[in-house]
Amino acid sequence: MAQTDMDSGDEGGGGGEPEVIVQASVLGGFTESTEVQALISSLPEVHQKMVTRESAIQRFLVIMNRYQEQPHLLDPHLEWMLNLLLEVIRSEQSPPLLVHLGFKFLYIISKVRGYKVFMQLFPHEVADVQPVLDLLCRQDPKDSATWETRYMLLLWLSMTCLIPFDLSRLDGHLTSDPSQAREPIMDRILAVAKSYLMVTDKSRDAASVLVSKFVTRPDVKLRRLADFLDWSLSSISQADDQTMEGTVILDGALQSLAQLFKHGKRDDFLQYAPVVLQCLERRGLAESSQATLRKLGVKLIQRLGLTFLKPRLAKWRYQRGSRSLVANLSLSQPGSAVDAVTPDQETQGHEEDYDIPEEVENVIEQLLGGLKDKETIVRWSAAKGIGRVTGRLPKELADEVVGSVLDCFSFHETDNAWHGGCLALAELGRRGLLVPSRLPEVVPLILKALVYDEKRGACSVGSNVRDAACYVCWAFARAYEPTALKPFVTQIACALVITAVFDRNINCRRAASAAFQENVGRQGTFPHGIEIVVAADYFAVGNLTNCYLAIRVIRELATKALHKLTAQAPDYMTTTVLPQLLPVAIGIDLQGRHGALLACAEIGHALYILASENNRGFGGELMRPAMCALIEKMSLSKLPSKDDPVITGWQWLIDDTLKSLHLFSAGPRDNIKVNTHLYAWLADGETDCLELLVSQYIAGLKSPEVLTRCGSALALGSLPRFMISGKLDRVNHQPRTVVHRHSRREVIFSEARRDAAKAMAQVCVTAGVSAQGSTDSVVCEGNVSMIYRALLDCLSDYTLDSRGDVGAWVREAAMTSLMEVTLLVVDTAPQLLSPDLVNGMMCSLAQQSAEKIDRYRAHAGSVFLRLLHKDHPPVPHIPHKEELLTIFPPEGAGTLNWKAPSQAFPHITQLLRMPQYQYHTLLGLTVSVGGLTESTVRFSSQSLFDHLMLIQRDPDAMGHFSETLLRVFRDNLRNDRVSIPFLKMLDQMLARACFDTFTTEQDHPFCVNLLALCTNEIKKSKDVQKLRSCIAVFCGLIQFQGNVRVKVLFQLLLLLCHPFPAIRKVTAGQMYEMLLTFDDVIDPSVMEDVMNLLSDTDWAGDIATVRTHRNQLCDWLGVPKPQLVAKVVV
Repeated sequence: MAQTDMDSGDEGGGGGEPEVIVQASVLGGFTESTEVQALISSLPEVHQKMVTRESAIQRFLVIMNRYQEQPHLLDPHLEWMLNLLLEVIRSEQSPPLLVHLGFKFLYIISKVRGYKVFMQLFPHEVADVQPVLDLLCRQDPKDSATWETRYMLLLWLSMTCLIPFDLSRLDGHLTSDPSQAREPIMDRILAVAKSYLMVTDKSRDAASVLVSKFVTRPDVKLRRLADFLDWSLSSISQADDQTMEGTVILDGALQSLAQLFKHGKRDDFLQYAPVVLQCLERRGLAESSQATLRKLGVKLIQRLGLTFLKPRLAKWRYQRGSRSLVANLSLSQPGSAVDAVTPDQETQGHEEDYDIPEEVENVIEQLLGGLKDKETIVRWSAAKGIGRVTGRLPKELADEVVGSVLDCFSFHETDNAWHGGCLALAELGRRGLLVPSRLPEVVPLILKALVYDEKRGACSVGSNVRDAACYVCWAFARAYEPTALKPFVTQIACALVITAVFDRNINCRRAASAAFQENVGRQGTFPHGIEIVVAADYFAVGNLTNCYLAIRVIRELATKALHKLTAQAPDYMTTTVLPQLLPVAIGIDLQGRHGALLACAEIGHALYILASENNRGFGGELMRPAMCALIEKMSLSKLPSKDDPVITGWQWLIDDTLKSLHLFSAGPRDNIKVNTHLYAWLADGETDCLELLVSQYIAGLKSPEVLTRCGSALALGSLPRFMISGKLDRVNHQPRTVVHRHSRREVIFSEARRDAAKAMAQVCVTAGVSAQGSTDSVVCEGNVSMIYRALLDCLSDYTLDSRGDVGAWVREAAMTSLMEVTLLVVDTAPQLLSPDLVNGMMCSLAQQSAEKIDRYRAHAGSVFLRLLHKDHPPVPHIPHKEELLTIFPPEGAGTLNWKAPSQAFPHITQLLRMPQYQYHTLLGLTVSVGGLTESTVRFSSQSLFDHLMLIQRDPDAMGHFSETLLRVFRDNLRNDRVSIPFLKMLDQMLARACFDTFTTEQDHPFCVNLLALCTNEIKKSKDVQKLRSCIAVFCGLIQFQGNVRVKVLFQLLLLLCHPFPAIRKVTAGQMYEMLLTFDDVIDPSVMEDVMNLLSDTDWAGDIATVRTHRNQLCDWLGVPKPQLVAKVVV
């Protein structure tokens, strides 16, 4: 249904409707007229600067877009807006940029109001023809920035073509050069129209409008109609729809022909219609891969069909009589009755007989084929064509068309045919062409369409069919009088209510609600109509949970509705519903088995309160989570007895499912866990069995299968307290072992380490905290440091594989676990947290909060703030807590968006001022500043450089920062995850002269150490990215004074003879730019020779030749020549 989705903001039923209606009707007029007038008047002043120009355009767009749904409010103001803009456009003082800006504003208005209404306001006198045509001819059709100008000029020209004078009278007023041959205006306009029918922008649409207005003029159609049709048909025949150019040509030609046959007189075009139809048949547009071309083909064919048939309204069509809303609604009141309105007796009259051309059969056949097209736009156009053409046929032939449409509703047909058939029936009913005698055949098909759902692979199709079926019901409500639909009221009403509250697609639910409401208002015969409309209105059914629980879900939510209904009708559930569910639970339909098992689980739990029943079944990805839910509910219901052998089967299913987690997507996988309700029920007398289970899950953590490890970790984390009491050391020791990467093979077990990190926190929370307790039962002084060290070790997991940074899963789980354990310890025994543990945790979180991946940065930031702002009691020993609270005040925690680099990095870089956080924060910033994401790099680097600018004049702060920087590089040498971004970040720092205070000192230690580290980093490296980054750093280091400069030049000259030609070329280019920037590096007397040699040499050429040039540079620069080292043959 063509209704706009609107969020009522109300989770309940229909209570939100009045508010929504108020919001939708808030616009009572064009309230921004004064602002728009000022905005248009300011165009001559703002058009020159891009910022002010774009600001004006954006503001005008915002204003106009408010009236998209109520464009008629603009009507009283369109004329003065048009006149103001035309005044700017026509002014001789207006530069081209201002003229284009004026036309852009005109286009925005026409887009909102619609070009058909807006174009009528353009001045269209004789004096306007020549200026508009000349201005259009001066435009560049290939200029993509000014297409709005050409679009509006074509619409304006199409209006000027309506002048009631022969265009040949204007030829005497041509202003072209007398020395050149003058072209008649008629030919100029036609040439312009043809040229714009072949452009790629929206001007093509306006050109088709121009053709429809211009070629249908009396003087033009006599001289140029046949020629234009020949040109169009020739273009259609020769264009190749497999190329972009051919598609554009076909689009323009088909659009223009469709507009011509729509607006032209039938007598003028009837003689050409057969030729055009034959051309379309030969072209075979129905087989085209372009949906737009197929749609235009259908549109043109329906116009040809209307041309073949005489324009008349069929006298046999059904005409509804009274349309009084009050009268209709009164039918729903007890004791009220309204006399049925009979159709006009004229419909019974004698029809005029006339011959139907043979081509009409071909037209109808192609339109019926269009109803089965794979694209909605084609089917919709075909449906409208069926309705229009049928309205001009005799009753017998029209009835045959209706029968052909009904053939679309076969289960041998695809969902496309069903959808097209529904659209066609709606069009026929709306036009009165579906007579009441056909309703007994039509209504059952529509009822089937309302529940149409066809499985295709892992998904299903049919939502568009159900939506269109609702449209049919909506159209029938408006088309037929109550007496005609009375026999079918109960069936239609029930089907619409079921669709409105049970369909899984929100559009279908809303469409059914709208159709039901229309029937209540138009027919007045729907039982309990007003009550149902109030409870299940258009907005209430938009909320899935509200729809399935309050009024009533697909599968999971529907089973909860059954749980609630069981208490109302337990006997019915036991004797009727459950027997129907049992066959479905063991059937072949996977979706049905899943839903049936969940339903049995919920009903069984509800019957436990009232009676007892159970059921079981088995399946794959959907069935295992459903079975786990069934086991949980049966355990809550204490069904069956402990001695029942089915319990062994349940435990086998749980264990097998834990080993098969790869079968499940993320959502169901998270819901699969050991059934604590089952173990709580079996606790008495089954201790040996439970002991065996714990040992089994601990052993599973050593499995060579990663998914078995995952399942075992999740199982241990879900165990109830009575099962881990006295075994905490064993239970917690193995997850701690899993999170450590002891061998290269275990590096691949990222998922297992993630789940082990989660399990450690879950076990700790389950066991509880006691400062002086036993390490075998609770978290205490003896094991708290081991737990924290294991989780902090997870924060250094940066494992990479083909899926990317899979270590991030482990880091995210570890951050969550650290938070959960810390909050638990703080609330119970805060003295267990030593300063070293808290310092390590907060520094690691600060590092994660400064890294490049938005999701994990946001998670780390939220955990950091949660611990920082924890109060009553607070987390002890947080370093620099008072300064941190100044940077991150509690009242601003909710507004800080950690995912936005523009907000996160200005805050996190302030931690660089604090010695204890500086190293970890800088380490995190390194991978962000040297990363690839543009926004992250921009805001992180800007925040870092702002900090460096603040400490430039503080030698101690700069010294401490430089030492930390070298430490980060030294600790991560040959670690490409850090070293390559570090080199990129260092290049930016050197380019921005961040170390200017060091450049005045001869051989400053920072530069000497940095050069040594860079040299070591690229030694024997074959990583092109690393080498390029290091070259840029070497060139930046040249700004330092002393002997270090010679060492830098030596490294660069070494790289000029690198085995990789690309590296040699990059080095030469970078050196050239370096010498231009720092002209004090070499002797001015050899400067020109050095620059010429760097720029003219082919550094990608033969290595021997390159080495000769390199050695010449060594002589000029006063640098020792690198010596070849002979390889030692062992």
